[in-house]
Amino acid sequence: MSEPALSKKVEKSKVVVPEGLWTKCVSCRQIIYEKELIRNYQVCPKCGHHHYLPAISRIELLLDDASFKEINSDLKSGDPLNFKASKSYKMSLKEAGFATALNEAIITGEGKIDGKKVCLSVMDFKFIGGSMGSVVGEKVARAADFAINKKLPFIVVCASGGARMQEGMLSLMQMAKTSMAVGKIHENKLPFISIMAHPTTGGVLASFPSLADIIIAEPKALIGFTGARVIERTIKERLPDGFQTAEFLLKHGMVDLIASRAEQKEIVSQLLGFMGY
Repeated sequence: MSEPALSKKVEKSKVVVPEGLWTKCVSCRQIIYEKELIRNYQVCPKCGHHHYLPAISRIELLLDDASFKEINSDLKSGDPLNFKASKSYKMSLKEAGFATALNEAIITGEGKIDGKKVCLSVMDFKFIGGSMGSVVGEKVARAADFAINKKLPFIVVCASGGARMQEGMLSLMQMAKTSMAVGKIHENKLPFISIMAHPTTGGVLASFPSLADIIIAEPKALIGFTGARVIERTIKERLPDGFQTAEFLLKHGMVDLIASRAEQKEIVSQLLGFMGY
């Protein structure tokens, strides 16, 4: 048999594996069946690493089936500064919307957790790094007002790189707005629970999720205001190992508990029960 003919025979005998069947865990590097990972809400069944989870999936994870009703879904970011860099802000918004099927980096609405009505706000890191611009800040503030008017517990799930640089000072102003909004939650004596996913950083961490009555973190989540290298250069000292991980912050009293995704709905439900809901 000639060499080209043999080559063609070998090519025909190769098994073609369809794309999307398998994925590799970024932590343990093991190959995982994609459907198993989806069923497990993007938690590796081999090492427990928590991968990125879309906001829509987080809503399904936390709330009772078909109980979610979105509010303020029509709010969209403009381009107040006519921001231009290697990519325009308008293009970034368009690409983020295509990648996530969302209008913004946060979804807000009303739903039920084991029959208990709550106001839920969930951030999506894939939408421009879950950054907080004017619309994200406005949606958080409106969600807090909604919770107060309906007398509902306020639950937020955060995954963010911080303030949105494309909106400059306008994005930084959202820190004050959201802090004041959740301050009203406390004034009205409503429960406020935050869940910090990987990563929760920058101006978002410094504003509303860190002000919750109870702060839950996902395992090994990066939580911090600024990067470790920046801090080390500023204080001119080496930081402890594991600095800014959920486990380090739990040990030092900055978060109240660490909970995997499989536990979160039950834990939040129990906490609401302890608070009289």
